[in-house]
Amino acid sequence: EVRLVESGGGSVQAGGSLRLSCAASGFSFDDYAIGWFRQAPGKEREVVSCINTRGDRPSYAESVKGRFTISSDNAKNTMYLQMNNLKPEDTAVYYCAAGVVGTPCTLIDFWGQGNQVTVSS
Repeated sequence: EVRLVESGGGSVQAGGSLRLSCAASGFSFDDYAIGWFRQAPGKEREVVSCINTRGDRPSYAESVKGRFTISSDNAKNTMYLQMNNLKPEDTAVYYCAAGVVGTPCTLIDFWGQGNQVTVSS
């Protein structure tokens, strides 16, 4: 069974940090583009960060560059999103995802369950 299980969300004050984790089972990250998305209330889901192919440099949304870092531990089949200097506008449900390798996370095959991140001012 293919699964992406997220953990690590929560509430934090502006300027704080959180780390999201996403553990995969039933498939290998080596074969997929992997990334993080978020969806704020009333807004469309947007890509936060993506690794097109294992070993490639990650891409980031302009709004999170310099603050968020995506990483993966392929031995554990787990990806992470380290979020520093959080701002209230980062408040959203965050989703991990895996999609067609070599694409900028535009063709998604699997989604995590979503994890709420709330940043208060």
